[in-house]
Amino acid sequence: MSATETAAPAPQPGQAEATVPVVEEPQNPLTQKFTEAEWKSLKEFRIQLPDIFAEAYPDNPEAKETPISLWGVDIDPTNPVGDARVSVVLLKFLRARHLNVSEGRSMLVNTLRWRESFDLKAACAEEFPKDVFGGLGKVYGRDKGGRPVVYNIYGGTQDLKAAFGDVQRFIRWRVALMEQSVSQLDFINVDQTLQIHDYEGVSITSRDANSKAAASEATNIFQSHYPELLYHKLFVNVPTLLTWIFWAFKPLISAETVKKMEVVGTGKGTVRRALAVWIDEGEVEGRYR
Repeated sequence: MSATETAAPAPQPGQAEATVPVVEEPQNPLTQKFTEAEWKSLKEFRIQLPDIFAEAYPDNPEAKETPISLWGVDIDPTNPVGDARVSVVLLKFLRARHLNVSEGRSMLVNTLRWRESFDLKAACAEEFPKDVFGGLGKVYGRDKGGRPVVYNIYGGTQDLKAAFGDVQRFIRWRVALMEQSVSQLDFINVDQTLQIHDYEGVSITSRDANSKAAASEATNIFQSHYPELLYHKLFVNVPTLLTWIFWAFKPLISAETVKKMEVVGTGKGTVRRALAVWIDEGEVEGRYR
């Protein structure tokens, strides 16, 4: 008997056989798109949640029964079928590991451990100097599918030496920006973001050891701990000589993520046309209209 079924009493002699009532899976527009294979892996995955939480939080003797909040969605290991959003969040770990339950479990355990050791709450509450990070990134508007749009402005007048001078401070800022964008997902109709990275005026000499280390660490964090949250990423105003750098990171990025990446040339008209494919003009950040 599955977790969604309730047993009926056995029929008495002379009575018609009782119908076994079935409690339907809570659904939303996103779960209605799940395939049979995804549902199969997800149901197996959900059964393991108490043990997953115990493995992730070994110092908490009540971890098997203690709900957690992940990206604004409360996950109760003793009742993971009460909210369709939980299914949407959990399936992301399975999709990132090709529906392999064992590998998805390891990814979720590692993510929960990382979030605790990184101290997400402190990073999100930290006040970063506006003269360094004020214009470096923002979440603005929605794309044509209702997804929040995240802008990372690494070119123009940004002081990249100051931004990357303290690699760990940059990582905390970048993770906080990611958390801000994810907080705008409802996991009912929208569960991914659109990202735009602007490299206007950036040259090869702008890339020092710190910026390379920051890019590598950020890539690893987002690949490992924010699965299937990216819908599409556009690199805009990319000088021809720098294009090769993006593909140099290809070995560090999953094939699925590489398919979501688009490198756009330079020039306001070129960038505007590229963004227009994804975002209505009224939702585009001002500098790109």
